[in-house]
Amino acid sequence: MRPGYMDRPGRIASAQVTDTTQRSSMLKNSKSYLIAILLLTLVFNKVEHAALGVMMQDIKTDLKLSDTQLGLLTGIAFTLFYATLGVPIGRAADRGNRVGIISFTTALQCGALALSGLASNFAQLLVIRIGVAVGEAGCVAPANALIADRFDRKSRPRATSMFMLGYPLSAIAGYFLGGWLNDLVGWRTTFVLLGAPGLLLAAILFLTVRDRITAAAPAGPMAKPAAPQHPRASTARLLWSNRTYRHLVIGYSLLTFFGIGVIQWLPTFFIRSYGFSTAELGIWFALIWGVGGVVGSLAAGEWASRRAAHNEALQIKAITSVFLLSGIFGAAIYLVTSPYVAFGFVLLIAMANYGTAGPLFATIQSVVPAGSRSVAVATTYLFTNLIGVGLGPLAVGFLSDMLTPGYGDEALRYALLALCPGYLWASWHLWRASRTVASDVALENEGLPA
Repeated sequence: MRPGYMDRPGRIASAQVTDTTQRSSMLKNSKSYLIAILLLTLVFNKVEHAALGVMMQDIKTDLKLSDTQLGLLTGIAFTLFYATLGVPIGRAADRGNRVGIISFTTALQCGALALSGLASNFAQLLVIRIGVAVGEAGCVAPANALIADRFDRKSRPRATSMFMLGYPLSAIAGYFLGGWLNDLVGWRTTFVLLGAPGLLLAAILFLTVRDRITAAAPAGPMAKPAAPQHPRASTARLLWSNRTYRHLVIGYSLLTFFGIGVIQWLPTFFIRSYGFSTAELGIWFALIWGVGGVVGSLAAGEWASRRAAHNEALQIKAITSVFLLSGIFGAAIYLVTSPYVAFGFVLLIAMANYGTAGPLFATIQSVVPAGSRSVAVATTYLFTNLIGVGLGPLAVGFLSDMLTPGYGDEALRYALLALCPGYLWASWHLWRASRTVASDVALENEGLPA
């Protein structure tokens, strides 16, 4: 018998274990895998927004709700918890395990989403929506910080835009599945089917992604000193003293109030004014927001990384121009008489909203200290959600109720139209940010490799 013959199976088993370990390590350190699973997590994190939008009319009828109550469910009652919890979660993410935080909150959010199907009145649905908000608060800020730590300044807009594809992809899934399933099995079962699979995804994320806490820049002779962790009040003052960050937050908050908050009502508008079914409208909106969002996100991220790399001022000026046009496109949606022409303007709005998000948040990551990146994104969402997503749908619902005695089902059209000029105000703040962003980026990235 040849020496070593008997221990060959042991060597083979050892090699297999080593190979499995190496592949697991490669997966945990892969940038592509990180973007892919964070993107998928964002899809599950946001899918309920589009689904809820297309099911609002049926929920209103079933639970006998007013438009103001619908505005509360989709607006301030949800975002009050989502936004205020985002900052402490962001601060914890800057100090602790960001992957663990994203995994736990994703499981919480998807579980609460599934429970939404059990609500039998406004109060119950309101409480469950608060649970969804608490879970949803833990995804975007830590994920942005993870991406910023793994990608350099040049590739960061492209990477962030790839992650932000989760928004249009969630719109595709939410509008299509929400509309189709709502007609097939009703809104209650639809919530269960949309939420349950996210529990499995949360476990996969936790087991397959490795966190790297890099509150400081890479080590080396040109590296900056480690970014200190500031007390809570000090961090807030530090961020708000940054001129670029301040104007970006104000501008983006106004955009969400006059734009994204209004978008929540678009499916209901088309159902009331043009008589679409939820299934038919779900297909249209899945195509419009999906195609527009994907094209916008990819094109903007690629342009920012290739044509405007290291030129955040040009990126913000481009975003400003896009949103000035969006005010015109938004008004046109409610002024035209053909739903299909209106769909064309919705497509342009989708491209603008999703296309600008990646470069905008990549710029935020570049103008704040590395040790405050999660807090910076969470603070941005605090203001944008409280002011924009929180009050926007509520304002539209309130205006619609006030105008209903005189305009009937067309009251919603004029309530939505009334908010469109606000894009001008928001764009002014973005333009102000473009004037200071170059100096703020240079200050924060002094001594670091590009």
